[in-house]
Amino acid sequence: MKLEVYREVQFSSAHRLRNYHGKCENLHGHNWRVRLFVTREQLDETGFVMDFKVLDAILKDIMDVLDHKDLNSLEEFSVINPTAENIALLILKLAQKEVLARDKEVKVSRVCVWESDKSCAIVEA
Repeated sequence: MKLEVYREVQFSSAHRLRNYHGKCENLHGHNWRVRLFVTREQLDETGFVMDFKVLDAILKDIMDVLDHKDLNSLEEFSVINPTAENIALLILKLAQKEVLARDKEVKVSRVCVWESDKSCAIVEA
């Protein structure tokens, strides 16, 4: 059996897409929405997949890296473009490390990153 929960947060940041050849090559901003999914095979002794407070703490640490930043200035995006797909991959990587440090029975299963109400990138672990 697989049990899954998610937590959702928002952050604001700017980026520009190198070699895009369009408007998005210029610096512009988004109000991003992030959904982090975690799974486990059995509920813990409290009856949780993972306490939402713990997920909030993990997401807060990740949002501190991304919120109100020029994403192109971050080391992670010095070579690759800060697209929704690459942001989702970065969040997945950072979340996996943090989740594993807190509970080895919990796995990050999916990250969704919306750059607008109509556009979402999804990465699955």
